[in-house]
Amino acid sequence: MTSKQYNSVWFREQRKPASPGRNRAEIVAAAIQLLDDEGLAGLSMRKLGAKLSAGATSLYWYVANKDELLELVYDEIWGEMTAPDPEEVGWRDAASVMAHSMRQVILRHRWSADLLGRLPALGPNALMVADQTRKTFKLAGFTGADIDYANAALTAFVFGMTIPEVAWDTAMAGYDYDGDELRQTVAKAAADYPDLSEAIYTTNYEDPRAMRELCFDFGLVSVLDGLERRLAT
Repeated sequence: MTSKQYNSVWFREQRKPASPGRNRAEIVAAAIQLLDDEGLAGLSMRKLGAKLSAGATSLYWYVANKDELLELVYDEIWGEMTAPDPEEVGWRDAASVMAHSMRQVILRHRWSADLLGRLPALGPNALMVADQTRKTFKLAGFTGADIDYANAALTAFVFGMTIPEVAWDTAMAGYDYDGDELRQTVAKAAADYPDLSEAIYTTNYEDPRAMRELCFDFGLVSVLDGLERRLAT
């Protein structure tokens, strides 16, 4: 069996700008703007070249292919995340701020949800966040592999809560949201389930964003409580 060599934009030296006024940071910024406007399906080297008033071919001086471009934009948004120093704010606050920040970045760049687990996080921004998070759980008292397990538990919670939220926001984009109408629709579908029907009229359908924020915070506190209890035992 032959092994396949893994190629990444982070494994080769960055080329110098081919022309004055053009650089990789400018290309990445334009790509992120295009992704925010049109999503992953709307990103192409041709469109990006047009946005930058440059030929698509010229962009290949800076990135070998579209996958390399995605690696760059993926790492760029990791740089938007806040990862406080746990020695300054305490491990729980550091983990909480990081989790909320990660959620907000994914919601701000909804296309990033499709890259989670698909692209390796090997860029400097992603590695900085990973290192700071490991430092957080090490300071909490976790040792050995448990540091990584605690980190995985936290990030899995963030991804598990946020990716469905992205799917909802994407599906509802362009629709005139009506809380009463949604409540009636769900009530009709759940008519044969009394417990669900009861919950429909106690759930805040008027402000789903506030409801999801509260739900996320409840779950996050529960995860951190569980990790803290594990340390105590």
